[in-house]
Amino acid sequence: MCVRYLGFLLLIWFPGALHAQRGQQGCLAPKLDNGYFVLEEGTPHELIYACDKGHKPVVEGWWATSICQDGKWSHEPQCIDEKACIPPTIPHAKYTENSNGWYEEGHIIITCDKGYQDKNQDATAECINGTWSSVPVCEKSLQACGAPPKIPNAVIINQEYQDVFAADSEVKYECENGFTVEGTDTKKKIICIAGNWTTGPPCSSGTRPGTGHGGRTQPTGGGSGTRPGTGHGGRTQPTGGGSSVSSGSNGREGGTQFTTIDKCGRFPQISDGD
Repeated sequence: MCVRYLGFLLLIWFPGALHAQRGQQGCLAPKLDNGYFVLEEGTPHELIYACDKGHKPVVEGWWATSICQDGKWSHEPQCIDEKACIPPTIPHAKYTENSNGWYEEGHIIITCDKGYQDKNQDATAECINGTWSSVPVCEKSLQACGAPPKIPNAVIINQEYQDVFAADSEVKYECENGFTVEGTDTKKKIICIAGNWTTGPPCSSGTRPGTGHGGRTQPTGGGSGTRPGTGHGGRTQPTGGGSSVSSGSNGREGGTQFTTIDKCGRFPQISDGD
């Protein structure tokens, strides 16, 4: 009893003890029912308090500390019934917050964040005798995706970092400088479908060296193309889709001849794509 009144008198006698730091706005002395304050030297911006028998602080622990920050206490000192519960900590979940800052005996319903689902279909947390019983667990949904894959020569835009993406989530990206999207597909995005990311259009550096309009192979060295199946001097060249190389022209070694490609063979196999 003496300690409780001593703490109250100190709050009145030394109002400067309720200021956080010089230049910052101070805090008003809070009212505390069913408890008492303890002031320690060297901590003028903090309030330490404890509660009477049958009550407990509104935060975890036998003793509680509230800090003055720019005119407000980090939490309003309160002593609540020892059978009440402080707010539970449930990762990746939301629930209705009580304006009092604590919960009487009873239950609350939680809702898992997007991309998560309640484990064992249990979405109820129950407060019994001051303790939460059977607190739900929110785990990653089987239909959700992890972090998006790295896209070559591209950066993801307008997207905050997150570990889990709900099904049907879209992530947009843009090609780096000097790269563009191939083909006619202009939608640069990937989508989370059934736990996997789709494949977006690739970013390429444009026309490949040695090719012209329509993808036809052009001769190098300033020469003109030859007819399929023939080379300089009327020599017959191999057909079937490949280019041919002769031993030279006019008796000179090292001359290289090219023909157009007429047959490409079977369609190529593309990993992770259609």
